[in-house]
Amino acid sequence: MRGDPEHMKTGFKTIALAGLLAASLCASAAALTLQGVRFDDVLELQGSKLQLNGAGVRYKAIFKVYAMGLYTGRKAGTPEDVLADNGPRRISITMLRDIDSNELGKLFTRGVEDNAPKGEMSRLVPGLIRMGEIFAEQKKLSAGDTFTVDWLPDTGTVLTVRGQVQNPPFKEAEFFNALLRIWLGPQPADWKLKDALLGKAG
Repeated sequence: MRGDPEHMKTGFKTIALAGLLAASLCASAAALTLQGVRFDDVLELQGSKLQLNGAGVRYKAIFKVYAMGLYTGRKAGTPEDVLADNGPRRISITMLRDIDSNELGKLFTRGVEDNAPKGEMSRLVPGLIRMGEIFAEQKKLSAGDTFTVDWLPDTGTVLTVRGQVQNPPFKEAEFFNALLRIWLGPQPADWKLKDALLGKAG
């Protein structure tokens, strides 16, 4: 018995809709949302598939400053593993409050200085000066503004602010890891955020 064609047609539609719903639920489950900021579990960066290593919120005193996600080619549970990864990586930051971007640039520079290995700081100075200039030009970052820092092995470190790529890339090989140490170094900006970026938040 082959059954009624119309009934079968309706059945196929129901199955298809159920499949789409299941796919949608899986996609939702695969994304992490923090303070209204969505971090996809997987993203593609210049042909490379990256996964969310961890994400968290940067606090200063009781104030939420920004939500941050770290994307790597493979899961890494220690700072050493993240820093040793030579493949593409991404830092994604979304502001949770308005902040003077010049001040944010200064905080990042101080974070690099506090965590840079001995003897490396002199090579980082040109990149830090330029990064400070880029943030100073932005004047202000508002809640909801996003910027990303990408490490692309054949290109360098690419900073994108509010969707605008800040060319040229930073060519210093150490620069991306120097920025990572702001959050993953021995004196991180926020200890809880460090654990979250390493997938240890519970």
